[in-house]
Amino acid sequence: MRHFKLTIAYDGTDFHGWQIQANKPTIQGEIVNVLQRLTQEKILLHGAGRTDAGVHALGQVASFKTHAGLSAQEFQRAMNALLPPTIRIVGAQEVGPDFHARWSARRKTYRYRLYRGKVVPPPLWRYVLHYPFPLNEDAMRDAASRFVGTHDFAAFAASADSEDGERERSSEREIYSAELARSADSEELLFTVSGRSFLRYMVRKMVGTLLDVGRGRLKPEDIDRLYESKDRSKAGPTVPPQGLVMVEVEHEEAWRIGGALK
Repeated sequence: MRHFKLTIAYDGTDFHGWQIQANKPTIQGEIVNVLQRLTQEKILLHGAGRTDAGVHALGQVASFKTHAGLSAQEFQRAMNALLPPTIRIVGAQEVGPDFHARWSARRKTYRYRLYRGKVVPPPLWRYVLHYPFPLNEDAMRDAASRFVGTHDFAAFAASADSEDGERERSSEREIYSAELARSADSEELLFTVSGRSFLRYMVRKMVGTLLDVGRGRLKPEDIDRLYESKDRSKAGPTVPPQGLVMVEVEHEEAWRIGGALK
């Protein structure tokens, strides 16, 4: 049995999220269908995390095992020839049996894009939330810095489920970094956050809370009170999915059998 790691980019606009669903197009479903055509085997594909409908990825990671004799490079070329152009395999690597896309993940980075200009350019509208109204960005940056560390994020999740759809015993999470910054062209406000794992809708609700801080409905120090209250109704709204992208997933080092194509 051979084990493979895939690094995947996709435009989530036309898909019902990552996870396979009956009679609905999903990222996982499209990839599994192609892998089964290539291997003539039933393939179980594990993702580092489940992105919701409309969420995008630059560096989603998945793993699978097979008896097929194709190399990592051959898998990548064949899959990109058969997948829709909205899904690309940007890296393929043969790994050791201990590698698992989800359980070996140590850091996930997400970014949310807020477009601040008056008019959204048509090529961008699928990938940003348009918010041209006044915001106190200094207060938002102060609030964003308060996400860093280990906290109970119950107030910042739509439910007690993890991003993988499983019921969690604890809503405590460690956030390694959280930054709000202007893009190079100054038209976008970018919220970038990294952590070991996230609760479902957590990043989108964090962004909604930052917007409420920017609008003056909340103060930066209210972030700390939300950790204590665990009250979802007092946090900001869950913003739409199209502005969110999974940027990168970092894993423990795995024994590399074959080469990587990046």
